[in-house]
Amino acid sequence: MVLTGCTPEGGQVGSGQAGGLADDGCTSVVVATSSEKVNLMEELGQSFADSAEHDGLDGCATVRPVNVASGKAAQYLSDSTETWALGDDTAPSVWSPASTVWTDRVASIAGERVVAGAESFAKTPVVFGVPESMARALGYPNAEIGISDLHDLIADPDGWGAVDKPMWGSFKIAKTNPNSSTTGMSTLLMQSYAASGKTEDLTAADVDASEEFSRVFESGAIHYGDTTGKVLQNLVDRSTGSGSSYVSAIALEETSLYNYNIGNPDSHTVQPGEELTPPEEKLVAIYPSEGSMWSDNPAVVLEADWVTPEQRLAAEAFVRFLHTPEAQQLLPEYGFRPLDDAVDVSATLNADVGIDPEQPVRSLPQPAPEVVSAALDQWALIRKPSAILQIIDISGSMDESIGGSRTRLDGAIEGATTTLGQVRPTDEIGVWAFTTGLSSEIDGERIDGIGVVRPFGPLGGDKEGLQDDIRDLAHSQRAGTPLYDAIAAGYDSMKGHAETGRINAIVVLSDGEDTDSVMRLESLIQRINADQQEGGNNKPVRIFAIAYSEGADLESLEKLARASGGQVFNASDPSKITETFQSVMNNF
Repeated sequence: MVLTGCTPEGGQVGSGQAGGLADDGCTSVVVATSSEKVNLMEELGQSFADSAEHDGLDGCATVRPVNVASGKAAQYLSDSTETWALGDDTAPSVWSPASTVWTDRVASIAGERVVAGAESFAKTPVVFGVPESMARALGYPNAEIGISDLHDLIADPDGWGAVDKPMWGSFKIAKTNPNSSTTGMSTLLMQSYAASGKTEDLTAADVDASEEFSRVFESGAIHYGDTTGKVLQNLVDRSTGSGSSYVSAIALEETSLYNYNIGNPDSHTVQPGEELTPPEEKLVAIYPSEGSMWSDNPAVVLEADWVTPEQRLAAEAFVRFLHTPEAQQLLPEYGFRPLDDAVDVSATLNADVGIDPEQPVRSLPQPAPEVVSAALDQWALIRKPSAILQIIDISGSMDESIGGSRTRLDGAIEGATTTLGQVRPTDEIGVWAFTTGLSSEIDGERIDGIGVVRPFGPLGGDKEGLQDDIRDLAHSQRAGTPLYDAIAAGYDSMKGHAETGRINAIVVLSDGEDTDSVMRLESLIQRINADQQEGGNNKPVRIFAIAYSEGADLESLEKLARASGGQVFNASDPSKITETFQSVMNNF
């Protein structure tokens, strides 16, 4: 089996040239693929090595999958085909996003030649994953359930009380950011289809007319994100205690639901000998009665300067192999459906894993690129509003170099300022820094260890002023690391400012372990857990943590994020901190 190692995106890459591992003497076919296909691509690469398509090459070739979110890869290719944004080691000769929506988008921006010949080799419908007990309260499996039904539950002030389950609270959905995620993009378009009553020929005018419908639907989002895998991992982590009060329905691909139900919620590359543990309660697929869009998973050899003639020949052979019966028969084992609808997939894709292979009854076509652009432009205006407090570690260890003349703090400043473009003027934001020796007046109380860079409030038109204030941190004093005290102060402050109907969040960046707090980790976790149990989830404050170096206290940050329903982002490679900040800010 091809060995694996980490990529800059936190995904998996095969052994050999890609990822800096040893060269095996074969032509390297790097495949940039969406996260849910990394496992599949690993096995397809092994099967390719024994195929007639491989035998037709002059020499050997090794397939090396690299996990890159579809929207991010589309952005990189639209920006440049001369250099790959993530570095030469992972520069792909084959791109396999989750949908031809992305190849069409690159073609419309960078030119058709870049992705000429993009063709689907696997497919999976976009569905809503609902915990089975909740689905049965909605009439599953006998009742037809539509996006309009979910919209009405979100809009109803009684929430789950509308179906005689008042103790479950409001109806909460999880969605991914449509700028980077195929599922997020497809769900957004499915909302417009549902609002218009159409099953084809969706137009930009239809998208405009669906604005209020989609605004209501977005109001049910707990937060956004790059991938459904992080939301699904959170659901596993919270399967006891507060349980599925975390979320009522998750917009996801059927293959992601399959992976969740077999015990692989984040769709990671399963290692030899690894045992998967299914969740206590499975998710079942709700196929919207209005219809589902499909992720059609193309694979295309890129027209890019970094692809050598040898790599092109090997890549073309691999893409041809993907369409062979030998390759197609592997797809259901990884939760995908083959191109031929006549193939029986029920041995793998069935009710045991929450799937109905006879669904969806209605399929919604992908609209034209200009319609997709209209939906994205609309989402920027109607997405759920956010209130974010950024808390940045400025302790002594932040002076360590990350290459060249840049320090960790330089990288953190760049990441924080660069990603402010996603914050709307009407969103609220505050920025704090923490280290020992500082003291600030916050909400009428003197708080030690905190320096207020910007008081919490609406951003307005002061984006450049905020960026300048953050850059001033380069001149700040450096001392100890009162991490828990800083998070506790931020959490208490944001609880006071939290409102229903928006995403209330703390983004904390730290490169080391706590050294100077009065607050104990266990006490802080107990405080957060108590809020959840007492119904505080109507306006929760979620913690999104960036572990900014190998020395960061990843375990403690994971515990805090899990308790709050947030997420942890591993930035152990500090040179990638801006990309990590981007992933964090995609949640809002």
